Amino acid sequence: MNAVQRYMVTGIGFSLFVFIITAVPLFITYPLPNWSLLWEKEIMGVPFLLFMAGTSIAAGAVFGIVFGFFWQKQWRMVMDALRQLEYGQPVSSLDPPKLKEAAAMVAHIQKIQKQMAEQVKLSQRLANEKAEEQEKRIQDIISQERHRLARELHDSVSQQLFAASMLISAINETKTFSDEREEKQFRLIEEMIHQSQLEMRALLLHLRPVALKGKSLKEGIQELLMELRQKVPLHIEWKVEDIPLDKGVEDHLFRILQESISNTLRHAKATKLEVLLVKRDQLVILRVSDDGVGFHVDQVKAGSYGLQNMHERALEIGGTLQIVSVPNQGTRLEVKVPMIEEGGKS
Repeated sequence: MNAVQRYMVTGIGFSLFVFIITAVPLFITYPLPNWSLLWEKEIMGVPFLLFMAGTSIAAGAVFGIVFGFFWQKQWRMVMDALRQLEYGQPVSSLDPPKLKEAAAMVAHIQKIQKQMAEQVKLSQRLANEKAEEQEKRIQDIISQERHRLARELHDSVSQQLFAASMLISAINETKTFSDEREEKQFRLIEEMIHQSQLEMRALLLHLRPVALKGKSLKEGIQELLMELRQKVPLHIEWKVEDIPLDKGVEDHLFRILQESISNTLRHAKATKLEVLLVKRDQLVILRVSDDGVGFHVDQVKAGSYGLQNMHERALEIGGTLQIVSVPNQGTRLEVKVPMIEEGGKS
């Protein structure tokens, strides 16, 4: 039995009760000479007694139905609020219950939901902080391990390669070869050692990237390229303008440059490297070009760590990265970053 039915039965019972307690004292006070008159007297063709009883029942039923629907609507609002709370939906208050008690219950439910939402936000914030802290610890460990590996490689393998390079160069300069084949073999060994040195320097640059450490981007690029010019057999040219940039943008552009140079040293077999950093039409343009072996851009794996890392760094500062490469002609990498000045003016 639902609320409407319960209130209808209650209304009928109450109306009959009122009819009886009203009629009995009335008939006791004013007794009828003949009780059959209650049945014989008719109203609209219906005996008086049945008419009064029917009227009371109808009135009670109507009252019960109206009251039942009213209460049912109020409790439905409360149930809807509880259901919304259960499913994590916002408790609607556009049409609050008119009954004071039901409205108070909905208000309490909304208060509980706000408290639950605050608890959820707190839990998510704690989870995010924990994840960020864990990620930071992992990155610190990785950075320390990369520096350790770079230091060990520099102190051992790199030094041995340098010694081997000096030794084979001295042999090739002083030795008199008996035949052309022997000379080619020694020259090939020297070339392989030089290539290994290049790859080692690229690996060290990748494992232990140089940081700006308070220097401007222009100063950092010039220092890096001058150091490379002394260590690698490359003709290096650069044009770098002094452009004021946010530290985060400078760091990302510097890392992209280092990654690009590392790729050139390891794979390009280039003889010339050009670096350009300029500002044109409110765009910062970083361009790195070489005359190496090149590659087919569309055939490079999409998950290539170096290229993916450079793309991600460019996106993080709102820029774009484009790579153009032609086999046997060289490669050009270009990063464009819009300059946004304070106040929203570019």
